[in-house]
Amino acid sequence: MITVRNLSKSFLEKTLFRNVDLQLNDGDRFALVGPNGAGKSTFFKILTGIEEADSGEILFKKGAQVGYLPQENPTISDSEVLAQTLADIEYPNPTQIAKAKSVLFGLGFNETYFQRKISSLSGGWAMRVAMAKLLLKNPSLLLLDEPTNHLDLDSVLWFRNYLSSYKGSVLIISHDRSFIDYTCSGIIALENKTFRLYRGNYEKYLQQSEAEKERIRSAWRRQQEEIKDMEEFIARNRARASTAGRAQSMIKRLEKIEKIELPHEVSKVKIRFPQPRRSGDRVITLRSASKTYKIENGQEIKVYDNLDFTLYRGMKNAFVGPNGAGKSTLLKLLAGIIKPDSGHRDLGVNVDVGYFSQHRQETLDLDKTVIEETRSAAPLMKETDLRTALGSFLFSGDDVFKKVRVLSGGEKSRLSLLKILLNPPNALFLDEPTTHLDINSCESLISALKDYQGTLCFISHDLYFINAVCNNIVYVNNGSVSIYPGNYDYFSMRMKDENKEKSEIISNINDSENSSSWLAEKEKKNEKKRKIRRIEELEKKELPNILNEIEKIGKQLSDPEIYKDYSKTSQLSKKAHELQEKKELLETELLKLMEE
Repeated sequence: MITVRNLSKSFLEKTLFRNVDLQLNDGDRFALVGPNGAGKSTFFKILTGIEEADSGEILFKKGAQVGYLPQENPTISDSEVLAQTLADIEYPNPTQIAKAKSVLFGLGFNETYFQRKISSLSGGWAMRVAMAKLLLKNPSLLLLDEPTNHLDLDSVLWFRNYLSSYKGSVLIISHDRSFIDYTCSGIIALENKTFRLYRGNYEKYLQQSEAEKERIRSAWRRQQEEIKDMEEFIARNRARASTAGRAQSMIKRLEKIEKIELPHEVSKVKIRFPQPRRSGDRVITLRSASKTYKIENGQEIKVYDNLDFTLYRGMKNAFVGPNGAGKSTLLKLLAGIIKPDSGHRDLGVNVDVGYFSQHRQETLDLDKTVIEETRSAAPLMKETDLRTALGSFLFSGDDVFKKVRVLSGGEKSRLSLLKILLNPPNALFLDEPTTHLDINSCESLISALKDYQGTLCFISHDLYFINAVCNNIVYVNNGSVSIYPGNYDYFSMRMKDENKEKSEIISNINDSENSSSWLAEKEKKNEKKRKIRRIEELEKKELPNILNEIEKIGKQLSDPEIYKDYSKTSQLSKKAHELQEKKELLETELLKLMEE
């Protein structure tokens, strides 16, 4: 698929990678990992031709198509969502239109969005359109730079399942360890200015990488001892005439030694944030709370009706549920960001509330530097501790002296999150806190929230983060709220068991009905199975076979020599026309079956 040879890239005096080699084959699925600033996104841009390497070459397999999804800055236009998704297809057929809708549904859109203009969407939803367009293009290589940043949990679960059956090659940059483990078979680590390939999941990579670094450190220590012995020998013998020749020989040996470089250590910083004051046992109570939203066409959406919910001290809740179920609304009701239309929100004794959203930047002073703004949240914190905390949230070196006004949206989001953690309230509400963080920063955040002794509620698309931090899952669906003790893996297992029980109850009810009703239901199920089998035949066998035949005839007709034989040319053209008609009939049949 791709061969990278002796590739090098530097910015000013900083070398990102030097003389790196990489072979990516058909069907390979790797995560590209490395510390912030190592050059991961730059490498993607070099592969796509957006940036140039200083030296080296990249060879693509003939006919290979590369699809690239950057972290941010999607195309904003007046095109409608569905039209933009299909923009790279000149004349979309019914099957392609159906697939476009299916991908958009998977990424969280509903039909009311299909005719909306991209310019009317938020940046996150516009990124989802860019992702849908890329998936529909179906390139032979997908380059995805933090693809889950703008997705909710349901969309992430759909997307990782989609990628698991994707036939092309995939290269991903992601902070989501669970997503990496599910979609990738190996890790490419960009460390110490070079690439190293590791097979297995992220945890196995960490183990192998640490073992490799320990071998290098041991070899370095042995070499340092050898160098020290040689230098001592030279110092003792170079002044004496009888041993000066041996000393000179030793000097030449010392000069020829290829020095072992110690691996650059990316330290896993565990930041110790101050603990908040203790609150009462009942932190926040919602009593008979109702909330309704008015949408553009004047209609109303009732999210909650007479909801009762109590948040107790020490709970660390992850809010999960279908897209649009009301997770963010519940988070904002509890945090006091929005008020219920009716009912009450009661605050407990000694409760201090803090709320963080990805877009909460209005609390920042734009005229201060990053370190000044950070110090305002923790005036008594030592300078070294402050710099350590900033470094853990990707503000290192001279970055801390930048004015807040010049920071990107992601940088402002990280700064807002850090300010909350430096002086945390005892009731903390976080909406997608891991967005714009790298893996090491996520680990720092996990460490801080594990030690946090207050009450926590959060929404996240990162399964690894959810499992590491929460002790309760709050399932929000159709205006109801249910609490499941434990992490997401346990919740998922419970949901499967509950769905199985419901199926058995429905099955028992059906058994008790009269035989004619049972036979009708059975025939309905059999008809559904027949349609599913027919869809599979069309998608996996008949349509691909016809497309292959059309492609073969097209290659024959593209040869100028064929036109010397009029009879053969006529036969091939007729056959191609017949196949095209048959293909259109099958596509119409497929679309009808999918709609049914």
